[in-house]
Amino acid sequence: MRITLVDHPLVQHKLAHLRDRHTGPRDFRELAEEVSLLMAYEAMRDLELSEATVETPVAPARVKVLSGKKLALVAILRAGLVMVEGILKLVPHARTGHIGLYRDPESLKPVQYYAKLPPDIAERRVFLLDPMLATGGSASRALTLLKEKGASGVKLMCLIAAPEGLERIARDHPDAEVVVAAIDERLDDHGYIVPGLGDAGDRIYGTK
Repeated sequence: MRITLVDHPLVQHKLAHLRDRHTGPRDFRELAEEVSLLMAYEAMRDLELSEATVETPVAPARVKVLSGKKLALVAILRAGLVMVEGILKLVPHARTGHIGLYRDPESLKPVQYYAKLPPDIAERRVFLLDPMLATGGSASRALTLLKEKGASGVKLMCLIAAPEGLERIARDHPDAEVVVAAIDERLDDHGYIVPGLGDAGDRIYGTK
């Protein structure tokens, strides 16, 4: 498994404010969108380009444009939605899919309740979005589902990851690439990332 740590100063600065317990839902959403957008620059560094010609006001110019597979963003509900909004500002023509999973509070295992993906998901470059990689169960289940639908080379994008979650992905999906802004210390007894930023979904939507 390949891990890409996005340690750009702007990402780290905004992540610091995301962690702050005093950051309210509105600012939290805006910051999460901004961090996701900045992370996408790194996650999409290997997109294919081809040469083309455009007419500038002065003369023809040889330019490079995106080519190859089209893109798909797949959000793990509900928190992954906030990452979609940020990344779509960069790639507005990407298709968006949704996978509904929740973590059983007793077993900490993922339970799937919804899945809606682009019909041509197997033909697209797929970015799986989930702000927090804690136990890794939900992300692993989502990766398995995407593979069952024919997707390959999926990149998992997370704001914060715990070592336990990374170990789970490495074990279940050794071919995966994970793009993160921070790798934290550990999980607590309730499966929360320490120090983390709390429950991302609750902080995004102002729920408990």
